[in-house]
Amino acid sequence: MRSVMAGQPPMEADSDNSDRRDFARFLVGTGRMTPEASNRAEEAARRSGDRFEVVVTRLGLVTERDLIDALASFLNLPVVAPQDFPASPVCEDALSARFARDRQFLPLENRPDGIAVALVHPLDTYTLDAIRFAVGKPVLPRLAYPADLEAALARIYSGDGVAGGQAGAVVGGAGLDEDLDRLKDLASEAPVIRLVNHLIAHAVELGASDIHIEPMEMELRIRFRIDGLLRKMESQPQQLAAAVVSRIKIMTKLNIAERRLPQDGRISLAVRGKDIDLRVSTAPTSHGESVVLRILDRNAVQLDFAGLGFEDETVSSIRALLAQAHGIMLVTGPTGSGKTTTLYAALTELNTWERKILTIEDPIEYRLEGINQVQVKPQIGLNFAGALRSFLRQDPDVMMVGEIRDLETAEIAVQAALTGHLILSTLHTNDAAGAVTRLRDMGVADYLLTSTLNGVVAQRLVRKLCPSCREPFVPLPDFMAKLGITSPQEGFFRARGCPACNHTGYQGRTSIVEVLAVNDAIREAILKGGDAPALARLAREAGMQPISLNGLGKASRGITSLEEVVRATRTG
Repeated sequence: MRSVMAGQPPMEADSDNSDRRDFARFLVGTGRMTPEASNRAEEAARRSGDRFEVVVTRLGLVTERDLIDALASFLNLPVVAPQDFPASPVCEDALSARFARDRQFLPLENRPDGIAVALVHPLDTYTLDAIRFAVGKPVLPRLAYPADLEAALARIYSGDGVAGGQAGAVVGGAGLDEDLDRLKDLASEAPVIRLVNHLIAHAVELGASDIHIEPMEMELRIRFRIDGLLRKMESQPQQLAAAVVSRIKIMTKLNIAERRLPQDGRISLAVRGKDIDLRVSTAPTSHGESVVLRILDRNAVQLDFAGLGFEDETVSSIRALLAQAHGIMLVTGPTGSGKTTTLYAALTELNTWERKILTIEDPIEYRLEGINQVQVKPQIGLNFAGALRSFLRQDPDVMMVGEIRDLETAEIAVQAALTGHLILSTLHTNDAAGAVTRLRDMGVADYLLTSTLNGVVAQRLVRKLCPSCREPFVPLPDFMAKLGITSPQEGFFRARGCPACNHTGYQGRTSIVEVLAVNDAIREAILKGGDAPALARLAREAGMQPISLNGLGKASRGITSLEEVVRATRTG
C-alpha cells in the first residue's frame, strides 16, 4: 500500500486484493484476531461479496474503532480528530454529498498537491479512483472513526435532502395529522434513516446507556447518557422531529398515528458488530413527542459481582445471603443505580440444574439462559403481585420480583419466603437500613420482617477515573473534614481529561455498596420499632461498611474520585 500512503494514485485490483490479504495477516500477527477468525471472515467476504474489513466488524470479530487503529498502523496513515473536519463542504461541485455518504468519506482540504480525504475504508480503491478522477488531483488519504465521520457528514451536509427540502415542507405543514402516508414516506427517506442509524451507532460507539431525543421550540435536542450523566450532542433542525420519531416508531413497530399517549417498544439489531437491544419509550410534550432509547448491550454487560466492581468482602457477604434456603434479599438504591444488574448477577450464581428460578420483570432487560422470565403486562392484568401468586404453583426454588411497589406484592413475597422460597427483589431507598422503614410504610408487620428478611444490599454507581489521564492530588483538609476524615490522606486521584476519555476524565462506571445482614440484634431492634439510624448503627457494629466508606476506599485506590463519591452518596 506504499503508493496510497504516499498520496499517489491507487493500485490496481490485484494489488488491492494483495493488500487485503496482507492486512488480514497483520490483524492476526498483532493479536487482534485469531487465524481461525481471519479464515472465517475471508470466507464470509468471498460469499457475500463485501470487503474483508467490513465483514470483520459485522461479525463482531473486531470493533470499528480497533479496526481503524489497525489500519492506521498497517498503512502508516494518520487518524483525523473530530475538530479537524471542515466547517463547510470541500469540492462540493465535484464530489456530491450522496457519494460521500455512500462511500463513507469526507473531503478535508483542497491542496495544491492533492485533495486530503478522510476515509473509513482506505483499501477501497474504487472510491480512491473515483475521487481522483472527479477532482483531477492525487488523493491524500486520512483515516476517520466511523462515528466521527458520520457526525461530520450529518453536520456539513445538513442542508442536503430531507433536512433542507421535503422535511421542511411536510413536517412544518398544517396537514400532517391528516396525511400519515406522507409521514411514513418521509420517515423512509434515506437522510432520515441515515440520521437515526447514525445516532444509534454513535451512542453505541461512545458507550452511552440512553439516547434522549427531545423536540424543543427551535431545535430537536439530542442528548446521550454516558456513565450516568447526560451529555449534549449536536442538535438537529426542529422540522425533522416528526420524521425522526416516526422512523423510530416504524423500527419498533409502534403506532405512528398515536401521538397523544405514551408508547413503549423494543427491537434487537446489530450495531458496530455488536448485538444490541433497544428499549424505546415515547411521551407527548408541548413541542412534539419525546423519545428515549435505552441501549442494552448484551455483550458488554458483566453478570458477575467482580465485573460489577464488588470487592471480595462484599461478595462474600452477598453469597452468604444467597446461600439461605429461604427468605428475602433486597437490593436498594435510586433509579439507574444498577439494582437489576446486581439481581441478574445473583441469579447467575444461583442458576443450576438443581434449582427452578422464576422472574417477573418490567421490562426483561437481559435474557438469561435456563431461567424462566416473565414480562409484566398490566393491560391484561399480569402485574407483579398476580405473577408472584401464580409462581407459587410452579414449584420454584428461587423467585425474583423486579420491584416491590405495593403492599399486595410485599405480602405475597413475605408469604412465599415463609413457605420455603428464596425471594430476590428491589426497593427504592437511600440506604440498606431504610428498606425496613419502606416496608413498614407499605404495611408489612414487624414480626413478618424479622421472620423473612435475610439482608439488604444498597448500592450506587460512580464513574471510574480514566487510567490514561488521572492525576494524584492531596485533598484540602476542610474538604476531608466534611467527609468525616481528620487524618491526612494521600493516594487520591482526580480527573484531568484526555482524548481517550473524550476529555471527561472518566471511563466506565463501578459500584459502591453496603450490605446489611439481618442478625439477632437487628431482628430484636425491628420488633421494638427501631428506626433506620438505629438499625444502621447495629449493622456497623456487626461489621457493615457504610456505602460512603466503601466509596472512599475506591477513591483512595484511584478507581474513582472523591467528587464522584460525594455526588453519589450525598443525601441533601
